[in-house]
Amino acid sequence: MTDSRQVDRFIAEQLGEWKQAADNYAALAGVKVKDLDVDGMHIRTQFNPARAVSSAAKVDSASLKARKCFLCGENRPGEQRGIDWNSHYTILVNPFPIFPRHLTIPEKEHTDQLISGRISDMIKLAQELDEYTVFYNGPRCGASAPDHMHFQAGNSDFLTIAENLEGAELQTVAIEGDSVLSLVTDMPLKVFVIDAASAEDGQKLFERLYKAIPVPEGEKEPMMNILAYSTPIGVRLVVIPRKRHRPSFYGTEGDNCMLISPASVDMGGVFITPRLQDFERFDADTVRKLIDELCLNLDEIQQIASKVN
Repeated sequence: MTDSRQVDRFIAEQLGEWKQAADNYAALAGVKVKDLDVDGMHIRTQFNPARAVSSAAKVDSASLKARKCFLCGENRPGEQRGIDWNSHYTILVNPFPIFPRHLTIPEKEHTDQLISGRISDMIKLAQELDEYTVFYNGPRCGASAPDHMHFQAGNSDFLTIAENLEGAELQTVAIEGDSVLSLVTDMPLKVFVIDAASAEDGQKLFERLYKAIPVPEGEKEPMMNILAYSTPIGVRLVVIPRKRHRPSFYGTEGDNCMLISPASVDMGGVFITPRLQDFERFDADTVRKLIDELCLNLDEIQQIASKVN
């Protein structure tokens, strides 16, 4: 069994052995951060130039076929070691961090980024790594490697999602044993929450929700971001359905464009801007526009809740 303390020691060892990663983690001390209030939600923005590679990643099928998969063992840097987890995942230090402690947790086999059947793994990871938030980016919801199944994780105190949900109203949608699926509609960001008392019941509730979310034409699964973190009663899963990959103003050309490709970290309360000009003009209205374009509105999310059976 792996725990947060073991992983913390592993990160420290890797940064002592791997100069590129160590330099990128040291650079986090100099990133700019600002806090915003978005209609009662606490949101942070981080200026992080090292994340330009991820934000600008080409994830079309031709581009994926043309590059080597950086999550496959044979293509990783020689300095990158891993911790075996649950026989078919490997816990790795992410060399391009957002968090002070940032992990990538790929499946050992090269298989598509699809979440169905893996939520129990996610819950167990969050239970064991109790100081970390584990997250999943859908293939068109921020994943820079949609061709290789992986989770990520970062220290929980970095994100604001747990804080924002503390005062939210949870509307019960379904129950399995002692686990509860709820809908949150009183924040600008409309989300589903699964309070999982066990991995098995959490998996059952998620699959019921998963079947109720529409799958866009040409996609293999519903568009979504998922975050999971340990609580006193189990693990809380935050499921954020999406309807669009990137905003209409995504890009690097033109005065109104911003290089921002929101994924789970952004939806978890910390928006990453790799360009200084985007960081400086990022404000509450930008967050509102991103949520409006990328996420579901009240009617859309209530329709999904009504279809859970």
